[in-house]
Amino acid sequence: MSDEKLTQTKVAGFVIKPEAPEILPIYEEIKKKFEARQIEVLLVEHSSKMIGLSNGIAFKELCERSDFLVSLGGDGTLLSLVRKSYGYHKPVLGINAGTLGFLADVRISEVDTFLDNLLIENYRIDDRMMIEGYIQTADGRKKFHAFNDVVVTRPTISHMAKIDASIDGEWFNTYRGDGLIISTPTGSTAYNLAAGGPVMYPLTQAFIMTPIAAHSLTQRPLVLPAHFTIDFSSPKEKVIVMVDGQDTYEMEAGEVLVINGASIGAKLLHKKERNYFSVLREKLSWGDDE
Repeated sequence: MSDEKLTQTKVAGFVIKPEAPEILPIYEEIKKKFEARQIEVLLVEHSSKMIGLSNGIAFKELCERSDFLVSLGGDGTLLSLVRKSYGYHKPVLGINAGTLGFLADVRISEVDTFLDNLLIENYRIDDRMMIEGYIQTADGRKKFHAFNDVVVTRPTISHMAKIDASIDGEWFNTYRGDGLIISTPTGSTAYNLAAGGPVMYPLTQAFIMTPIAAHSLTQRPLVLPAHFTIDFSSPKEKVIVMVDGQDTYEMEAGEVLVINGASIGAKLLHKKERNYFSVLREKLSWGDDE
């Protein structure tokens, strides 16, 4: 568990769930709570316009000026913010405007208490593994970062994907089926879980590779250390590569997808008393009576 703390807490940069103008009164209420503790609140331009305000700033400026970033929405909003702000390496706080999330775990009713604890350094910064990768094409590299997962899948429902996989340059398997999920531990409770992959403690440094509707019953999820380099290619047909379910790339036959554990992870601000297993029990209804 990291003992890392923020160097200062003077400026918070907010990003709000897209296409949710009804969040305006919630944002204004939370903004007052921050300002009451002498924390300046900045709002990104596209969120400002969405809720009908005119004081937003560009995303680059938001990241540069903020001591930490705040996602107001759900896990999807936080996921997008972590990826887009990756190059600035600012810790991200998730305030959940809906139900309890795996990532955005501070409820609206808990903001006052969290901020009071923030000012006395009674909080946690979790360092979550991220994926850095690229698609090697004839014209160069298409680079990306992923927080949850990278999915390689068939381009049409009528075709089966055939994906050759190598670890540190040595071929080890060919996956045939609907596709393959390469997940971080954070993403283990997302698409990976739905496809039958294992749940992994989020501070682990490892990949999970889970076949999607594999053509062979011998294909099973595989967990690998994060320091491996994993290559994927489709020898004869184009496949689709999806990053965190938000960015999509076409990978032509003969092109190569290369995946590594990112040298710097994502930093998430959490309540000090937050218990990951309690969240799992609540979200997955573990232990409920039949």
